Order: sequence, then structure tokens, then C-alpha cells
Amino acid sequence: MKKEALLYEKLSENKVKCLLCGHGCVIPDGKRGICRIRLNEKGTLYSLVYGRPVAEAIDPIEKKPLYHFLPGSLSYSISTVGCNFRCLFCQNYHISQYPVEERGIPGEFVSPEEIVERALFYRAKSISYTYTEPTIYFEYALEIAKIAKEKGLKNVFVSNGYMSVKAIELIAPYLDGINVDLKSFRDDFYKKLCGARLRPVLDSLKSLKKAGIWVEVTTLIIPEKNDDPEELKDIAGFIKDELGAETPWHISRFYPTYKMQDHYPTPVETLEKAYEIGKAMGLKFIYLGNVPGHPLDNTYCPSCGKLLIKRAGFNIVKLEITEEGRCPACGAEIEGVWK
Repeated sequence: MKKEALLYEKLSENKVKCLLCGHGCVIPDGKRGICRIRLNEKGTLYSLVYGRPVAEAIDPIEKKPLYHFLPGSLSYSISTVGCNFRCLFCQNYHISQYPVEERGIPGEFVSPEEIVERALFYRAKSISYTYTEPTIYFEYALEIAKIAKEKGLKNVFVSNGYMSVKAIELIAPYLDGINVDLKSFRDDFYKKLCGARLRPVLDSLKSLKKAGIWVEVTTLIIPEKNDDPEELKDIAGFIKDELGAETPWHISRFYPTYKMQDHYPTPVETLEKAYEIGKAMGLKFIYLGNVPGHPLDNTYCPSCGKLLIKRAGFNIVKLEITEEGRCPACGAEIEGVWK
């Protein structure tokens, strides 16, 4: 099933300009955009993945990762194929790059209403648009999100942050939380390893924060690629100055995958140094990802140091934050979405 796309403008000679993400593709008649799932047919742009999920699962919200958003709750997670990035280290490349490498669009039709009903059936508290980039199935996600909101569910994006400001304006009334990959603070990294640029990601993060959406940031630290202390200092500084010191920063460990299988995993010591850099820059909540059992995967009160949330993998072992979002020991505010 194809559906006319949102956010595009018609040009001469049956060309169209897609306004959905930072690429701003100009697409000739009969061709697709960089994401490979938006097709121009005689001057009309269509989404080829509307209603065609290829991945559905019940996940703990911590898997997104979102650590300050309804901790311990379940999120109904969905995805179609496709992505507007070409990350050489993508862990979900088999679905994100499917339209590029296989040239097909798999998936059987599931209506937005049915997705919401499934989420309610499994007693999820939210729907997560994840696994690939949710921006590329924007029309589908937006319709689901509207229905979910009416039914009392929250909506979450797990994103590369390349959506346009216009896309953010459309989804903002229905989007409650987002985790954005800030993969690097160097444009060259984005160009060579992701097929994208840095500036649109930074602009999106600022727009998301301004829109009142709960934002958490993830940086996958890849040895010799984005682990320079000065770059990590730049990332931490941007988060603090532009998003706020309360914004959680997830520092994640790289493991060899996809087109970087000849690379080596990130030393845990590198992540711990990044943690210290973030703390020195004034960030209140920093977490080490892909290092199960590490004490820096827990949440501590930034004022008195009390252990507030203890995690074992994606499971919550201990949760001691008041309904008002405060530390029970000293009363300090712990920013997040707690109820």
C-alpha cells in the first residue's frame, strides 16, 4: 500500500522536493529519495511503507534507551524497513538498509488502529517508533501517535535526529519522549560513516527541546572514530548549553557489526573517561550503555548521591523517586517523566 507523503513540494518537470528530513531530496519522476521508501510518481510523492511494519515487539522502555521516562514500563515497539542514513556500524542494518540492498518493501498491512489495540492488549504504557529511523515512516507513525494519545498511551521516537523542523512541528503535539543519537560532533564523521551531516541533527535537538518533548541523547563511542576527549567535551558542552544539564547522556559501547566488523570493541575505560568528561562539564545524569552490571548504569541523585534507580540490564531492581519526581532523601528535583 502506498500513501501520499506529507511535507513535500511540487517542482517543474514533475520533480518534487521532500521536506521531511535534513537531506531535502529533489526527486525526479519515477525515482526515490535517499531513504529509498519515498517514490515520486508523476509529481506526487508517496510513502511505500505506510502500514507495513516488519518488526513488532514488547520492550522495556529502558531498551530505547530512556532512563527518565516511565521506568520499568513496557513499550510496544514497531518499525518498517528503510533509513535516511547509511551508518557503517548499524546494528539493525538488515531492516534499515533493506530497500537499498534488497530493493524490496516487505511487510503486510497493519492499520494504525490495530497497532494501538495491540499495545493496549499487552498493557504497554507507550508506543515506540524504533529499530530503524521513524522519520522515514512518518505518515504511519503520526497517525498511530494521534490514536495512541487519545487512548492514554505515550509516544516515543528513537531517532537519528535528522527530521526537519516542519516534521517536528507536526509530531510534537503527540510525541512525549525521544532518544536521539548524537553520533559525533564532527561533520566529517557524519559524512564518511553515516552519509549525512551534523548540523541538521543539532538543529533538530534544539527544536525538540524547545517543543517540550522529553529528550535523552545517546552517543555510541567508536574507538579511533569519535573517542577523542576534545570531541566528547564538545558533545557534553552542547548537551548542557543547548538542551540543559538535566538531559540524560547515554554513552554506549561499540561492538563490531555490519561494515565495521574488523574494528574492535570500545574499552570500558574509554566510556568511564567520557563519563568523567561529562560530569566535569556539568551534566547531571550520564549512563554507560552496553556494559551490563556497571554501577554507572544506575541513577543517582545529583545533589546527595543517593541511589535512586538500580538497573540490572533492562530490568529495574530498585526505584526510589517520588511521584513528584524528587529524591526521597534530600528533596532535589530529578527531571524526567515519572507518571
